[in-house]
Amino acid sequence: MFRLEDEEMLDEDRLGRFLALHAAEATFRYKPLMDAYMTEYPIFREPPKPKYKPDNRIAVNFAKYIVDTMNGFFIGIPIKLQCDDEKVANYVEFLDQYNDQDDNNAELAKICSIYGKGYEMYYVDQEGKIGITYLDPQEAFMIYDDSVLERPRYFVRTYVDSNNVLHGSVSDDEKVRYFIQKGKIQFLDEYETVHGFAGVPATEYRENAEEQGIFEPVMTMINAYNKAISEKANDVDYFADAYLKVLGTLLEEDDIKHIRDDRIINFDGDIEKVIVEFLQKPDGDTTQEHLIDRLERLIFQISMVADISDENFGTSSGIALKYKLQAMSNLAKTKERKFNSGMNRRYMLIFSNPVSGMLKDDWVKVKPIFTRNFPANVLEETQIAANLDGITSKRTQLGTLSIVDNVDDELKRIEDEEEESRNDPVMAQMFGGAANGQSDILEEPGDGAAET
Repeated sequence: MFRLEDEEMLDEDRLGRFLALHAAEATFRYKPLMDAYMTEYPIFREPPKPKYKPDNRIAVNFAKYIVDTMNGFFIGIPIKLQCDDEKVANYVEFLDQYNDQDDNNAELAKICSIYGKGYEMYYVDQEGKIGITYLDPQEAFMIYDDSVLERPRYFVRTYVDSNNVLHGSVSDDEKVRYFIQKGKIQFLDEYETVHGFAGVPATEYRENAEEQGIFEPVMTMINAYNKAISEKANDVDYFADAYLKVLGTLLEEDDIKHIRDDRIINFDGDIEKVIVEFLQKPDGDTTQEHLIDRLERLIFQISMVADISDENFGTSSGIALKYKLQAMSNLAKTKERKFNSGMNRRYMLIFSNPVSGMLKDDWVKVKPIFTRNFPANVLEETQIAANLDGITSKRTQLGTLSIVDNVDDELKRIEDEEEESRNDPVMAQMFGGAANGQSDILEEPGDGAAET
């Protein structure tokens, strides 16, 4: 975490030191993590073996599998926003649609899983509307104060142009300043602008308190797995091309070519003195298989992400399936709390900008609803919902159904359908007539008893 004391301002010299520290972290930590996600593993950079030896380079991309599986489980079902204030709800819906926020949220969650953290930046675009974009830690960083509250002081975004010149911007709680690096850092004061947000217009989202990527703890095991399976492939090639040993007789060059091409060996004379067999090196197949199996099991166990492609996984259902996903669900809950904290800051900053037209405290009315992407058994869900009738509210009852994307919208549709049925003349006549007839029947015995 980059820190700067409250009484110190971010001048060119201090910014240069922060940029150097960030460049080192991006090179030695963040880049290897993204390389792993993109299937660029160290095994591809190892020195080549001699030409006469098999040299397979195989990489099993556990990093991508772990990230994408967790991301699909955590945010495969888009985040829903619940708000009782109709004006705020309409604005938030427009804001999310305008910025394609479902996709932004998914990409931001993936960035957090890879690097351990990610950033979201806010700005007012040329249309006069608030824009939201995501950034990864290789191109941005936050500078905090030195208090225990870790208040953001500056947000720095960088990029390199086609001439390999570093450009960037520095945002504080009032304005945005731009800089360029040509030998040294230079602020471009003529481009300084006021951003209009009540705070640094960016949010840091964290995967966890340690800012550790989801597959970072198992990187050594992934590299060991790639090495083991590559050597396994080398052994297969070796046994396929094993050398033929002929002892006890001298073969001419034409004989050797004939044996290799036609795969026929024929000798006359005393065959007891002639030995023909393949050279075999010691077989480590059992050891290799044990190592590969153990590494694969440990990779999923330590990363806490389920191997949903396992053939035994699909046979589980109900509570047994949830037990298999328990570790991943616990991991998702931690991430949900961190993501929820970031979204609170998102709407607090956006609502503080006059462009939004919202009151600055309206952000507390927006409540994110996360739905983990468990395999759905719709029949079981409908049975549970039916059993809740009369026990819970309609909102809670509908919330148990995964096929209902938005409970509020579904309640409104039910209300509209009921209103339409009441206003339908045919339905009104049918049910109205039945009701009147029932009323007349109930009154007749009473009248007769009174007359008697």
